[in-house]
Amino acid sequence: MTRAAVLRAPHTALQVTDITLPAPAPGQVRVKLAAAGVCHSDLSLTNGTMRVPLPAVLGHEGAGTVTEVGEGVAHLAPGDPVVLNWAPSCGTCHSCGLGEVWLCADALTGAGDVYARTADDGTALHPGLNVAAFAEETVVAANCVLPAPQGIPLTDAALLGCAVLTGYGAVHHSARVREGETVVVYGVGGVGLAAIQSARLAKAGQVIAVDVSPAKEELARQAGATDYLVASDATAKDVRRLTGGHGADVAVECVGRAATIRTAWESTRRGGRTTVVGIGGKDQQVTFNALEIFHWGRTLTGCVYGNSDPARDLPVLAEHIRAGRLDLASMVTERITLDGIPAAFDTMLAGKGGRALVVF
Repeated sequence: MTRAAVLRAPHTALQVTDITLPAPAPGQVRVKLAAAGVCHSDLSLTNGTMRVPLPAVLGHEGAGTVTEVGEGVAHLAPGDPVVLNWAPSCGTCHSCGLGEVWLCADALTGAGDVYARTADDGTALHPGLNVAAFAEETVVAANCVLPAPQGIPLTDAALLGCAVLTGYGAVHHSARVREGETVVVYGVGGVGLAAIQSARLAKAGQVIAVDVSPAKEELARQAGATDYLVASDATAKDVRRLTGGHGADVAVECVGRAATIRTAWESTRRGGRTTVVGIGGKDQQVTFNALEIFHWGRTLTGCVYGNSDPARDLPVLAEHIRAGRLDLASMVTERITLDGIPAAFDTMLAGKGGRALVVF
């Protein structure tokens, strides 16, 4: 028996309840969670922007300790610290064959499976985004975990499962920020803070943070922002003003709204690059006219999971963390229990704070 936060229907609050987990089947492992981050993608699952079979246990950014392994799992053992990998690549599909493992066609094939049941009436539960991290314990496929980096507390390592990989990858893999370039980051949440720190790691010459909340300026500057703007109708002009009238070389959009995507694109120079990390709904339509696309010569690129390969990138991130170049703890503005997730969603919707972290 273990406690978990269950989404029973769209647009309803998560309910914390007891669930029963089966023993790991062949190829599976059981993990006791140390911490789980509350991500905007979880909110997108609750409001229907992204779909998930229901009822489901959400949560996809977490770290913990293996407590039991199923038959055939030889590379993991009880006691191993691990980071959850919600989008494991199959290695055989077309995208994986191209080396684009973040676009794996089979990454979420297990998300529709029944993995647990409620303790009260035996209702079948699905694992939201494969790993169901909003629970004290979870059972996942063995390829849904990666070795946790040595020397990093598991409560910090939880953020590596999504926010840090996504923000780092958006800067280093998608936008490919070069030394001395100017970067503007839209949205100072968990991913945005990771992107700001990553821009600093890339030795960007200027890092401008943009958010609707004036209260986030200190968070942004601590992460490495050289300038801060409160979002307005004049944001693109303000970015150009701060960049000698040219605009930024790179914009990273971490909000997922049509207006913000358009503003991010407008705030880059001729030939500038915009990478969109935020997940928007189908109703969010971004429009451009044909002449401006030609005239400005800008690029607009989607970014999934930071275009990252977790197996490749986690060791790189771990070295930055151990060397003090990347600070995970500073991204966390609230530590909560499972019962605090609905309030954390409200805080997120209000545009407040950085990352909320469920600590078990």
